[in-house]
Amino acid sequence: MDLFESHKPLDKSLSSPLADRMRPGTLDELVGQEHLTAKGSLLQKAIEDDRVFSILLWGPPGCGKTTLAGIIANETKSEFIEISAVLSGVKDIRQIIEQAKRNRAVYQKRTILFVDEIHRFNKAQQDAFLHHVEKGLIVLVGATTENPSFEVIPALVSRCRVFTLKSLEKESILIILNRALTDLENGLGLKQDRLSHDALEHIARVSDGDARIALINLETAMLHFAKKKQINVQDVEAAIEKKSLLYDKAGEEHFNLISAFIKSMRGSDPDAAIYWLERMLMAGDDPYYMLRRMIRFATEDIGMADPGALTMALNASESFRILGRPEGDDVLFQAAIYLATAPKSNAVYKAHKQVKKTIQKIGYSPVPLHIRNAPTKLMKDLGYSKGYKYAHDYKDAYIPQSYLPEDLGEQRFYFPMDRGYEKTVKLRLEAWIKLKKKTDKQP
Repeated sequence: MDLFESHKPLDKSLSSPLADRMRPGTLDELVGQEHLTAKGSLLQKAIEDDRVFSILLWGPPGCGKTTLAGIIANETKSEFIEISAVLSGVKDIRQIIEQAKRNRAVYQKRTILFVDEIHRFNKAQQDAFLHHVEKGLIVLVGATTENPSFEVIPALVSRCRVFTLKSLEKESILIILNRALTDLENGLGLKQDRLSHDALEHIARVSDGDARIALINLETAMLHFAKKKQINVQDVEAAIEKKSLLYDKAGEEHFNLISAFIKSMRGSDPDAAIYWLERMLMAGDDPYYMLRRMIRFATEDIGMADPGALTMALNASESFRILGRPEGDDVLFQAAIYLATAPKSNAVYKAHKQVKKTIQKIGYSPVPLHIRNAPTKLMKDLGYSKGYKYAHDYKDAYIPQSYLPEDLGEQRFYFPMDRGYEKTVKLRLEAWIKLKKKTDKQP
């Protein structure tokens, strides 16, 4: 068959690309998806016991989807067939179904079908093997870079277990690069110091979590400078045409850039904010670090002036977690622009500092008796809850009443600004304070 073939051992001759030669053959060799492949995990047990069920592998390019399929092929006693949705059609699926029927009838073997880029199949093509997946004639292993909820028909998704793979962290990429550099059998078979540490870090950083791209970049750099005793960052830049920006995530420049980013948002300059944001992303900073800073900014610099800012920052974090890179990058930019253009107030931040300072100064004052609970008769006899006024029993659900310890009296900590939603809060508080003062004056 020209568009698909039964599994056979991978060709790891030196004429094959480095990325193919270094493809792991067992789960123990796989790097970066430990949340799925750890000892005792559902997927690990299924592969080990040769009881693989229909699954969809969803993740960004170069994260290990095809590698996982290859590991399943190596470990299973079933017939393993691999096709690409880009090259195959309904006719090819019918041929696979016929072969699967023969495997079951003649050889009593299951058929595992790996479909790369399954999201490229249209509805009719996906429908073509739905019935056979449901009946167990074939075990489907699909790989996709797109959300299966949108790109795979619901009936098929419901019959598969979806496993989400993550974009590889830089540390995982470095492990893969070092292994490829020094491996004598399938790798480059070189000493580790043949490539400077900074050069290796640069390759890992510009590969955007894609192991395939990282290995291609490594192989390209080594071919271009095969005669050099040691390859440095400048050599790698020349070979792969990606510059290493002035940046050190553990050094001063990291703090300079994040400071510029925060101050640009605080200064309500969205253009500067997204410029510094892109600088950090291009240099390989952790997007989750930037998201954490934006969540903090939403409370420290915006607060009650726009309570929606915190919702925006939290939604951005969750959206990026689902989408990953590069699709999720725009989520960071939307959040940064929203925060930069939102009304600003540090009143919540200042209130927190002031109340903390007060507690440190006067210590832990006792809770007033009237706002304590009184679940027992003894506590009621001691005056717990006596005189407490239930706010919902009064007009507008407000009744003047003291809630602070007696030694604090009517001290205030929170002073809202005249900006955004906080202006409404300020007017509301002023009305309550006025009513409270009026009540206090009454005999």
